[in-house]
Amino acid sequence: MVSQEKIMSFPHMGNYHIAIEFLIRHVLENIQILSPPPTTKKTLELGSKYSPDFVCVPFKYNLGNYIEALEKGANILVQSGGGCRFGYYGEIQEQILRDLGYDFEFISIIDNKNVNPVAFFNRFKRLNPKLSFVRFAYYFQLTFKMIEAMDSIDATIRANIGFEVQEGSFERLQKEFLKELPAVEGFRQLDKIYRKYDALFRQLEVNKPQNPLRVGIVGELYTLMEPFSSCFIEKELAKKGIQVTRFITVSYLLRHHPKSSDLLKWAGKYLEYEIGADGTDSVARARMLAEAGYDGVIHIKPFGCTPEVNSMPMMQNISSDYKMPILYFSFDAQTSETGVHTRLEAFHDMLLMRREKEEWQNVI
Repeated sequence: MVSQEKIMSFPHMGNYHIAIEFLIRHVLENIQILSPPPTTKKTLELGSKYSPDFVCVPFKYNLGNYIEALEKGANILVQSGGGCRFGYYGEIQEQILRDLGYDFEFISIIDNKNVNPVAFFNRFKRLNPKLSFVRFAYYFQLTFKMIEAMDSIDATIRANIGFEVQEGSFERLQKEFLKELPAVEGFRQLDKIYRKYDALFRQLEVNKPQNPLRVGIVGELYTLMEPFSSCFIEKELAKKGIQVTRFITVSYLLRHHPKSSDLLKWAGKYLEYEIGADGTDSVARARMLAEAGYDGVIHIKPFGCTPEVNSMPMMQNISSDYKMPILYFSFDAQTSETGVHTRLEAFHDMLLMRREKEEWQNVI
């Protein structure tokens, strides 16, 4: 028998659960929140066990998240949808969970057709009939500003953590920043917290060379934003003293994403038509990074992700024309973390050799 108490959970993705919990807590006051446990190997094993063999790995992670949440007492599950075939996975995930014997309510907050505040409001109002649009709009905007603040701080971390003088200083300060966010009561307080930590991060001591190795990361959104799914690739690059750039974040996808026409313009001769999901973005950004003189690009995707597979020939042409190496990763349940680290080590060695060769040629 389903508990009368409403307990909601959702898939885990990076640190964004903090903002999602904040929104739910303020607009669905009649519902308890069960924060999804951090994604682990167990999560992937659970998801893989009950997923179709050739489905992409974000499906498996999300299904594992759902099972863990249901086992902890959740009876309302939220599915986010997406711009590729992942947007149609909700129905399959729901059926799999019901076949496993779970009893719950399944709600899609974002679908492929209605990505706007009014659509969000209508879905939330089904769960809380007393919710006013004014209250929803206020906390929706406040949550989005929180996400923007998180993404801005993350960008600062990616650019500098590889050069920290005191090991762990950036991660410790980030934990303090994230710990303060749930208590935010309004825009002024959020802005005050953001400015405080933005200044504190810039005050951390770093030993950053004038011209460090720079690597851009492009690819499919889930594997970019959930660090466990890509074997913490950004952290591994930072350990090697590399400045990392990543464009895709939640705030980028919801508000700051360029028009398709702009992306095609940035892609230039390498792409004439859209190729779906984040594939067009990957080609455009790879060319932009090459034009900006980056030392290399890493392209990551779930195994079998069609839009990203389609982007690879164009990216290979960019690599050839600009003499900029691109390292490709496909992640699935069988991906070896050791193998990823070995390939990153070889990529780093190659970038160092290329840099030394360029410097020697300039001296000559």
